[in-house]
Amino acid sequence: MSTSPRIAVCGFILESNAFAPVATEADFRSRYYFEGDEILEEADKPASLMPMEMTAFVRAMRATGSWTPVPLVLTGYQPWGPVDSDFFGRTVDDMVARLEAGGPVDGVYVANHGGMTATRDHDPDGDMLSRIREAVGRDVPVVVTLDLHANISDRMVDASSVLIGYQTNPHVDMVERGEEAAFLMRLLLGGTRARQTFLRLPLVAPSVTLLTASGPYGALMDLAQRRRRELGGTILNVSVFGGFAFSDTPKNGLAVVVTGRNEPGPAAGLATEIAANAWQCREEFKRQLMSIDDGVALALETGADPARRAVIFADSGDNPGGGGGGDTPFLLKALAEAGAKGVLFGSFYDPPLAAEAHAFGTGAEFRAVFNREPRTRYGERYEVDARVTALSNGDVVGRRGIFAGRRLALGVSALLEIGGIRVVVISARQQTADPVFFEMLGLDVGDARVVCVKSRGHFRAGFDLWFGPAQVHEIDTPGLTSPVLERHPWRGLPRPVFPLDEDAEWAPPEAV
Repeated sequence: MSTSPRIAVCGFILESNAFAPVATEADFRSRYYFEGDEILEEADKPASLMPMEMTAFVRAMRATGSWTPVPLVLTGYQPWGPVDSDFFGRTVDDMVARLEAGGPVDGVYVANHGGMTATRDHDPDGDMLSRIREAVGRDVPVVVTLDLHANISDRMVDASSVLIGYQTNPHVDMVERGEEAAFLMRLLLGGTRARQTFLRLPLVAPSVTLLTASGPYGALMDLAQRRRRELGGTILNVSVFGGFAFSDTPKNGLAVVVTGRNEPGPAAGLATEIAANAWQCREEFKRQLMSIDDGVALALETGADPARRAVIFADSGDNPGGGGGGDTPFLLKALAEAGAKGVLFGSFYDPPLAAEAHAFGTGAEFRAVFNREPRTRYGERYEVDARVTALSNGDVVGRRGIFAGRRLALGVSALLEIGGIRVVVISARQQTADPVFFEMLGLDVGDARVVCVKSRGHFRAGFDLWFGPAQVHEIDTPGLTSPVLERHPWRGLPRPVFPLDEDAEWAPPEAV
C-alpha cells in the first residue's frame, strides 16, 4: 500500500416503511444524487444536503494524513417505501463500475442507513455491500456507518469489516461516527484486524421506545459503551441497533454487533452480555401513548392558563422521518374543531396548498383544502377557512439537533392561520425536528402554548430549549408510523417476535 491510501467513498441512504409508496429515482434525485467529485465538493460546503457522517469522514481522513479519495455515488431520500429495485440496481452497477474503473483501492467507506428494502429484495443494503466486497476482495477494509434504526442481516456483517451504528437518538452524533469510521479505517490500513460478532433478538421495539437519554434502550447503550471502555483496546466498536419495525422484514429485530481487535473472544462475550440484558428488560419496550381526545383537552387547558408550562405534542402516527406522509389531518382537525388557541402546528406536507397560498399572497383569506391530491391512505381531505400570514421559499439551514448545520430544501412554504392555530405547510416532505421550520416564517417557538410536530423523537433535540421531557406528549394518531404495532398488517417480521408475541423466546447461544 502506498503512503497515500486510495479510499473509495459511497452511500445509498433510505429507511423503508413497508406501508408507504415506492421510493423512485425521481425521489432520490429530488433530494440529492452526487456522482464522482461532486461528493468531495459537497464535503467542502459549510452547509450541505449531504449526510454529516460522509462530510466528517472526508474531513477526518484529510486531518489524519495523506489519502487519495475515490468518490463513487452518494444518494439518499427521506424515509419512504421500498426503493424501486431497477433504480437501485442501476445505481449499484454504477458504483461498482466506478470502483473497478478507478483501479485498486486500499479501503472503502460506505455511508448507508441500513433500514432499506427494495421492491424485489428485503435486504438491498446486504446486496450492495456484498457486491462491493466481491469487487475489492476479502482483504480490503470496508467500513460502514449506519443509523441505529438499521436492520442488520448476515450478509451485511459478512461483507463489512466494521459496522458502526449511531449511538444517540435523537441522532446528533453523525459527525462523531464519521470521524470514528475514518480513525478505524486508518487502524485497519495499519494492519489491525477487525473481528465482528453479531446477535439478533426476536425483539422488534416500537419506535418511541428507542430513545437513548433514558429508558431501556438508553440503558443498553450506556452498558455497551461502558463495557467497551472497560475492555480497553480489545474492542474496536460496539453498536446496538434498535432496528426499524416498519421495514417488516425477516432481518428485523434488535441487533448487537461488537467488533473485536485481532481476536474474537472478548467481542463474542460482550455481544452475549448486551443481548442477554436486552432480553431481560424486554417488558420495558412497551409504551402507552396519549389519546387525541386527551391531547386536545390538555391543549385547551394549557392555552387557557398562562401559568401552566407550555407543551409539545408528537403526531406519532405521521412521522415523515419514519416513512409517514406528513399529510394526516386528524390531530390538526381535532384541535381546530375544539377551538384550541396558542398552537403552532408543523409541518403539513401539501405542495398544492403551499403553492395556492403563495398565489393568493400574505393576508389573503380562503378556503384551504388539505390533501386535495392525496398521496397516502391516511391523507384524508380536510377543508377549513384559513388566512395566509407568512410565506417562505423553504431554503434554510438547520439550527438544532439532527439538522444542525445541514441545508434543508423545504420548497415553497406558507403559514396558515386557522382560528387559534398557525400551521406550517411545506412542499418537500420532512419531519419537523428543528425550530427553523417555524422560524423561517417569523414565528417564535417560545411564544407558543402548544407546539405540534410531525416527528417521532428527533424533535426532542431540536426543541429542548423550550420543552423538557415532562412537557413532551406522544399522541396516538393514525398513520403509517403508528407505534402501536398491532395496527399494522405485518407480513415479513420473524414470528414469534416480542412484543407482538408474548410467547417469543430467546436464550444466549452457547457459542457465538
